[in-house]
Amino acid sequence: MQLLYTILIMLLVVGGTRITAQFVPIPLPLIQIAIGALLAMPALGLHVRLDPELFLLLFIPPLLFVDGWRMPKGQFWRLRTPILLLAFGLVLFTVLGAGWLIHLLLPQVPLAAAFALAAVLSPTDAVAVSAIVHGRLPRTLMNILQGEALMNDASGLVAFKFAVAAALTGAFSPAEAGLEFVLVAIGGLAVGVALSYALGRFRAWMIGLGWEEPAPHVMFMLLLPFAAYVAAEHLGVSGILSAVAAGMMQSRLDLLPRQTTTRLLNRSVWALLEFTFNGLIFLLLGLQLPDIVKASIGEGELFWTSAGQLALYVGQVYLALILLRFVWTWLYWLVSGVLRRWRGLPSGFAGQSSLRLAALLTLSGVRGAVTLAGVLSLPLLLGNGEAFPQRDLLIFIAAGVILLSLLVATLGLPLLLRGLPADN
Repeated sequence: MQLLYTILIMLLVVGGTRITAQFVPIPLPLIQIAIGALLAMPALGLHVRLDPELFLLLFIPPLLFVDGWRMPKGQFWRLRTPILLLAFGLVLFTVLGAGWLIHLLLPQVPLAAAFALAAVLSPTDAVAVSAIVHGRLPRTLMNILQGEALMNDASGLVAFKFAVAAALTGAFSPAEAGLEFVLVAIGGLAVGVALSYALGRFRAWMIGLGWEEPAPHVMFMLLLPFAAYVAAEHLGVSGILSAVAAGMMQSRLDLLPRQTTTRLLNRSVWALLEFTFNGLIFLLLGLQLPDIVKASIGEGELFWTSAGQLALYVGQVYLALILLRFVWTWLYWLVSGVLRRWRGLPSGFAGQSSLRLAALLTLSGVRGAVTLAGVLSLPLLLGNGEAFPQRDLLIFIAAGVILLSLLVATLGLPLLLRGLPADN
């Protein structure tokens, strides 16, 4: 019964915070984190124990699936160059640069674990950015951020799994990892596309027989991301990319235009799940914060000294992330502008400084639900039975970076958006 009460309380809080956000000028994720931290205080004592593998399986596949399903394919293709450069090039740049920095700052963290933290900090959260800017960000930039968030969720988490595997086994070969990355990526995409296509054909067969009742169709769609993820992982390929591919493929095979009632129900159910799962992840971050702080900092006379030192680490890691992101995006805008002028093509942001555009994309790189879900999935033990090195510290830094990125974006983006046309 205690588990049931806990779930009901969490769902009530997620719904209540959404209403509260209408009256409080604070992004919804920050409200949910704060409420979660309050609920975890000893006076209220709400505590949730998380199984890392279950946490990853429960939250990641549906969130990635719905992102892939909703991503405008025309815009994705038109903006494929900046999206892919951000989603893959920037992720690799971030993993290498931030990973080495984390290892230098914290020598007690093995290099593989440092790369794992850098990888899980690579995914960005376009939903959180949307909650901050309230539609004021130019459409082209928002589409770039959505496409980047969709693809770097996959690339960042795949890199994270490789780094965690290296930390567990103590063995890592860049050449072998690169080849294996390509194989598991292609395999994951193939599994997702195949399962999505099979479901599309199965639903077409159902419709041909006159079985058009909405509930079964929606139920099959709900199960698809989990089936894609589990099947791909069972075959030894990327379940993350499989869920993304299933979502993108399903939007192309969607038979729902022939079923208005089913289409409306399906979109309503997925909107509910997306809202609930995102809210639960941030609420769980708040609920875990006291334990994370206690495990990382401890108690007693050295509390404030340790807290100050760890806060400094969080600030340094976040600064490294935004500097790497700024350099990458500024170079892209600079080179892109030169190439477009050389080819005689107009710019979609005529008159806008490349520095300003780079700053907008940099502060819009908010870390959120996927980063939290990934870092909380860190294994408790290594392959030899020892505790995963500095697991609580890595979770603390990731949680701190999420909070700091939300705060900086909340304060900085409105300033950068002043005077910028919203219809680009």
